[in-house]
Amino acid sequence: MEKLPILMYHHITVEEGKGLTISAEKLEKQFKHLAENGYKTFHLKELFQLKKLPKGKNIVITFDDGYVSQMEHALPLLKKYKLKATFFVPLNFLGKTDSWNTSSIEIMTATQLKSLDSKFVELGFHTFYHKKITELSNAEIELDTQKCIDFVAENKLKFSSIVAYPYGKFPKKIKQNEAFKKVLKQHGIQLGLRIGNRINHFPFKKPFEIERIDIKGEYSMLKFRQKIRFGKLF
Repeated sequence: MEKLPILMYHHITVEEGKGLTISAEKLEKQFKHLAENGYKTFHLKELFQLKKLPKGKNIVITFDDGYVSQMEHALPLLKKYKLKATFFVPLNFLGKTDSWNTSSIEIMTATQLKSLDSKFVELGFHTFYHKKITELSNAEIELDTQKCIDFVAENKLKFSSIVAYPYGKFPKKIKQNEAFKKVLKQHGIQLGLRIGNRINHFPFKKPFEIERIDIKGEYSMLKFRQKIRFGKLF
């Protein structure tokens, strides 16, 4: 099995970043490092058809929450360095702000999502209401998932059959976990992403518990290189 680190980003700013916010300058340095060191990037839907990864360095780039800053700053850098990324979007908040977090950061509209170049950006679900899945009943999870599917169809958006769990939370107890995965499968979802900060191995043994590495705004380039090589640092 081959190693496949999956990076997780959120908001991008022109100023110095911290926590879930990274500066555009630092993001460019990281993307430049990936490009210059021969990393091949993928849209997650491309992995559906693969039994093994190409030889060499492989990586997946993801952004959560569908912020306007991702369109303004990440997309130009993806194009510049010929990299691919997946944007996970909480659909109830299109054209609004992140009320679960700062209530001030703008989220893209449906029109803006349609304008993104699909050669570089793949869209994925981040649930509809951006609630902790562990605090929802099976019926609420079912409703949220169905609303995602219906919204995308009604607004003629192109989304891959993938979801990133808000806050990285998902049911872990066996019965609840099985019921949760059943709901996702019934709605055609093929991959589910958590956090975890570990390097994945491909093909995925647990396609609904794929781990991501959170890249924080204060990380140095040394720590970034260590994270994409080792995942969780102790």
